[in-house]
Amino acid sequence: MTFVLAIAMIAAPGTAGAGFADLDAIDRRIAAFTGAAVGAVGGAQTPLDRRLRLRLCQEPLALTWRSARQDSVLVQCPDPGGWRLFVPVVRPAVSAPAAPVPAPDVIARGDAVAIAVSGQGFTVSQPGEALESGAVGEWIRVRPASASRQRAEEMRARVIRPGLVAIPLP
Repeated sequence: MTFVLAIAMIAAPGTAGAGFADLDAIDRRIAAFTGAAVGAVGGAQTPLDRRLRLRLCQEPLALTWRSARQDSVLVQCPDPGGWRLFVPVVRPAVSAPAAPVPAPDVIARGDAVAIAVSGQGFTVSQPGEALESGAVGEWIRVRPASASRQRAEEMRARVIRPGLVAIPLP
């Protein structure tokens, strides 16, 4: 008779026997607690590892969320010296963050701009023309108004505000 019982325990892993908890029953309790099946969004990521040999509890298992984020379930045997498990939960897929909205251009190609050249303790400015459109903080190509179109003295300047670009000197 003992031999038949041992064979039955080997043939049916996860069942309660020899003082071990029924892992299938614990999986069902976790699914009932989370409201979702194993592998489904909101349910346990995987079934409990069948190699676990958890001592059989005399008291009913206590299930709670591990944290306010509800990303894992804490399963505890409330008996003195009892065990506890942390079971990860499948979280819903997080959509990619929205792409940042590009800042609107405050200077358009062909706009008249003031080109300010600044260094330590001085600022000099002259009128110019924007050769590219740009938003505040962007670097665009500009040309001084005094330069003829054939002899273009293009330079790069940073957009400060509408109508003003700057070239900082070290």
